[in-house]
Amino acid sequence: MTNALYNHLNDCLKKARKTMDFSPTEKTLEYRKRLIEFIKENIEPIEADYHKDIRRINPDGDWRHWQVPPAVAELKQKAREQGLWNLFLPDAELGAGLSTLEYAPLAEVMGHSLLAPEIFNCNAPDTGNMEVLYHFGSAEQKQQWLTPLLAGDIRSVFCMTEPDVASSDATNMQTSIVADGDDVVINGRKWWSTGLGHPDAKFAIVMGLTDVEAAKHQRHSMVIVPLETAGVSVERMLPAFGEYDAPYGHGEVRFDNVRVPKENLIAGLGDGFKIAQGRLGPGRIHHCMRALGAAEKALQLYMQRGQERIAFGRPLLQLGGNMERVADMRIGIDQARLLTFFAAWKIDQVGAMKALAEISAIKVAAPNVLQQVVDETIQLYGGAGMSHDTPLTQLFAVARALRIADGPDAVHRATIAKVELNKYRER
Repeated sequence: MTNALYNHLNDCLKKARKTMDFSPTEKTLEYRKRLIEFIKENIEPIEADYHKDIRRINPDGDWRHWQVPPAVAELKQKAREQGLWNLFLPDAELGAGLSTLEYAPLAEVMGHSLLAPEIFNCNAPDTGNMEVLYHFGSAEQKQQWLTPLLAGDIRSVFCMTEPDVASSDATNMQTSIVADGDDVVINGRKWWSTGLGHPDAKFAIVMGLTDVEAAKHQRHSMVIVPLETAGVSVERMLPAFGEYDAPYGHGEVRFDNVRVPKENLIAGLGDGFKIAQGRLGPGRIHHCMRALGAAEKALQLYMQRGQERIAFGRPLLQLGGNMERVADMRIGIDQARLLTFFAAWKIDQVGAMKALAEISAIKVAAPNVLQQVVDETIQLYGGAGMSHDTPLTQLFAVARALRIADGPDAVHRATIAKVELNKYRER
């Protein structure tokens, strides 16, 4: 064993003995109880009808006329009145004041429902954008954009991925953000910009290239672009596995000489990557814990179907190795949850930049676990599992998309391997 590896392991053991504790705090337990009750009493009874309404009032290919069912606004108001609002934000005045680790179990509870995160104003990409504005925004930016986001009055978009380059390497992006007098000018094309089709989406945070001569991670900037600005053209919504995810949508948008004031820059020119790392760290915890909540939902459906359906004279659970699959799914979910708790704990202790390997590990583990559990459940349901009679196809699409969104599996594995290799190098 090398000295570097020995020292690393010794440091980990010391920290674990002294400080590592994943036990939920009293605040987390209280919020968790209230969330479960709210979802059971208010969201579960209407969720099936909500998804039917979505498909009825939001025809595919006509995203300019997408609507949000009235029940959403009613439930959001009720959640806000009960204090179940902005739980992700580590600010006791604007949110719940929870740490990343404290919030993680709450994200899992919300993950049991495809609708719940929005009801509690804890949905992507708004949570990430709110964190960006909270940590890096100016007083004016917070007043104009963060305040209505926190109130749930508007929605937002995050524009990073591009169609013409390999976006798994974010330094490839070609969209330009160039200073011109008192303005910045944006040119380029983005796609898979989540929330772009939502009728309440008012602005996008756009990341682009500012200075090709600067250091690799100081070339890019982020800027707030109101969607009604001249030169912004939303071209289409992109279906994922044939579903357009109305009323949110994942869209393609073009920026043609879009001009906004320099005051719309977040932090400053060249700060894009610094902001991105701050945004994506906690955001990946949220994604992964919601994924594990969805996996628990799928496993619940698996168990119900397996006990209720009879084939060849026996319940499905007793056929074809299905009990062993239950064990494997339970092991996978619990392993991924503990790994995510560890990543959340480390973010709280040392910050996201020093927890890159742990964040990458959960980004690989959690969506893969969700995909596996949902796939097994679809198999058990047969034809019903591929229909709209269950949420399984939507959950499968979420799982498969998460294995690409915020960096594909291969990129996160490369990050983990790089960190691991450094442990074995002599200093």
